[in-house]
Amino acid sequence: MEFAAVVLPHLDAAYTLARYLTRNEADAQDIVQDASLRALKYFDGFRGTTASDGRAWFLTIVRNAVYTWGQRQGSEGRVTEFNEELHSDDVTRDPAATVDLRAALDALPLEFREVIVLRELQGLSYKEISDVTGVPVGTVMSRLSRARKRLQEALS
Repeated sequence: MEFAAVVLPHLDAAYTLARYLTRNEADAQDIVQDASLRALKYFDGFRGTTASDGRAWFLTIVRNAVYTWGQRQGSEGRVTEFNEELHSDDVTRDPAATVDLRAALDALPLEFREVIVLRELQGLSYKEISDVTGVPVGTVMSRLSRARKRLQEALS
């Protein structure tokens, strides 16, 4: 299996995750570049059987790169929750609602923000989120529930 086939299709997802976790476009770009180099360096350790198996693997590397970056920056590293109703067509068509949603997402603690982004924006399953974050599926579900509640409260 080729590195390009495993990693390149997921660069947009990696950037989206890094952007929401860092809250900064330039830092997110740097982190994705660093994560891509790490993925290349450790590609021999990739155990997937198909190119699609690379998504969770690569997003795990991106997440870890964000946490490493955060430690160097002295950033916070905790999570919050999210609400599915916020992603309806009516919300996404209203530019003001999109700005409010982004601000509400950015205000969430890191742990909640990451599970929301991985689930609602990246479409990962609970199991994949568990693999990426290294927490049990039950914890993922709990964090999602709390994150959704906090977002709903913030947008009400």
